[in-house]
Amino acid sequence: MVPAATILHADLDSFYASVEQLLNPDLQGKAIAVGGGVVLAASYEAKVFGVHGGMSGRRARELCPHLIFVGGNFGEYQRLGDAAIDVLRDFTPLVERISIDEAFADVAGCTHLFGSPRDIATAVRRRVRDEVGLPISVGIARTKHLAKVASQVAKPDGLVVVDIGTEMDFLRDLPVGLMWGVGPVTEGKLKAEGILTIGQLAGTPGRSLRNLLGEAAGEKLADLAQDRDIRKIETRNRARSAGAQSALGRRPATEAVFKPTLRHLADRVTSRLRAKALAGRTVTVRIRFADMRAITRSLTLDKPISATLMVAEIAEELVRAALAEHSAEKIIMLLAVSVSHIDAQAEIQLELPLGLIDGHRRPGSRLGVARWSADRAMDAARARFGRDAIGYATAQLDRQRSVPDAFRELAEKDLGL
Repeated sequence: MVPAATILHADLDSFYASVEQLLNPDLQGKAIAVGGGVVLAASYEAKVFGVHGGMSGRRARELCPHLIFVGGNFGEYQRLGDAAIDVLRDFTPLVERISIDEAFADVAGCTHLFGSPRDIATAVRRRVRDEVGLPISVGIARTKHLAKVASQVAKPDGLVVVDIGTEMDFLRDLPVGLMWGVGPVTEGKLKAEGILTIGQLAGTPGRSLRNLLGEAAGEKLADLAQDRDIRKIETRNRARSAGAQSALGRRPATEAVFKPTLRHLADRVTSRLRAKALAGRTVTVRIRFADMRAITRSLTLDKPISATLMVAEIAEELVRAALAEHSAEKIIMLLAVSVSHIDAQAEIQLELPLGLIDGHRRPGSRLGVARWSADRAMDAARARFGRDAIGYATAQLDRQRSVPDAFRELAEKDLGL
């Protein structure tokens, strides 16, 4: 029996900017951006001029001189995002939320109650518009990846159904950039090889893709281009990692730039881990250079950590090593820090002062315990007096270029942290 197209991907259109236009009717129909030093989100009216998330505020104003910047109503983003996803849950319990503004839903078991998947999607879109006040696009297909691609094609404020048997016809002429997991770097590599559409990607030998993109990425994209996707809806996702990133614009690749940024990012990541009594063993950094090429470096420890300075210092060491390997790169545009291999925070067992070379990375060392205890005291002070009440000096003094904490917490809601 051929499976039916019953998977929906619902995605609120230009969510943060749309919320701002909902809250302030004077902004409707105007080019707006959420943020300031960095564009966090842009309205469709601003996107027409090339403004997009992650762009520096200066560049955005150059492209769109009449652009209006707004600071962001993060509490409203949370409330309205929750309300929209709750509409999906009124139709089916099989909802997998993957961010603050998008989710998958499998409606196979509720068509006898609410009609066809198209009928359900139409009802969802109408209710979100009427009850929440926001536009939402929905894609329907038999696989998660195809449903997500369909919702992107449906934007803005549309509905696209990919019927069984028409999948490859639907995908063939679409740009590779619409595929889940194809970012600017991967898209650039594919375009350099003359692979512009998903159909061309599907016709590229798997060996060639693996040579070009690496074993895992090449194999994954080959499968998705052929619409081979066996993933099911997961209603409960366990956090696999916690991360934070900061768009820097164009900054010199010097310690004076990356050190305070990494400390601020490490503070954001580890404070969320500690709030959930979690710790992780792998620290990863990502660096984006002026040509938009990004590299990652990681270090895995024997024991999980959640102390801010431990993560920050490891991140600094990784960035220093990466910059030494790429000495020709003088400009960095983005830094990211993440902690993975996460598990419940175990009771910290004190270690004897044996003078081990990695003592500064061991949670049970005298230094490790002192740092963790200091962080916990800081967490308590912030819980009572607010996050800005206390912090590491270098991180607190260099926050203007980082994505606001409230925005990042919403964007990473799917991590459960």
